Amino acid sequence: MRGPRPTLERERALWVARGEGGGSGLVAGVDEAGRGPLAGPVVAAAVVFPPFCKPIRGLRDSKLLPPVQRAKLARLVRARALAVAVGAASVHEIDRLNIRRASILAMRRALFRLACVPDFVLVDGLPIPELACPHEAIVDGDAHCHCIAAASVIAKTVRDALMERLAARHPRYAWASNKGYGTPEHLAALAEFGFTPHHRTSFAPVVQLALV
Repeated sequence: MRGPRPTLERERALWVARGEGGGSGLVAGVDEAGRGPLAGPVVAAAVVFPPFCKPIRGLRDSKLLPPVQRAKLARLVRARALAVAVGAASVHEIDRLNIRRASILAMRRALFRLACVPDFVLVDGLPIPELACPHEAIVDGDAHCHCIAAASVIAKTVRDALMERLAARHPRYAWASNKGYGTPEHLAALAEFGFTPHHRTSFAPVVQLALV
């Protein structure tokens, strides 16, 4: 499989440092799915592995995985993780807050729902002061950091399942295949049928329809 292979290098350093500092040594990986689509919620996941665990073979950034392999890895993550939690922000929250703030809200909800309290958080992307906890942001973290990659797989599989359920109610927009992204088929359906309550009316081209 092409693409970088996430490692446990950053987690191992934190397990040692945080454990020696008197903490639990637990590290959470956090990532989100669904920042770019025109429809549906944004979903975040938080994953905590047992300290000094072995890596899950084949784990990658969720965007690099075919759906069947992603679903298999999601089951492995849930089986081997110490804790897994998911948080989401609704379409209404995305439109009210903006997508960045809504994504952070989803991440905070995921962290809050964990069955354990991590000492430290590794998150994909840029620093997020609003997380209000010790964390390190890693650009392309889902491609390089094992626990972030695991979180990306959980977030992606959960969000895809939600969009498939919504697709059954709104089959014209082909959400089962495009997951809410602005594909030509989705855009054509928007132009012909207008938007649904699950569309983000703050996103172009939906915003133009919402203003009519």
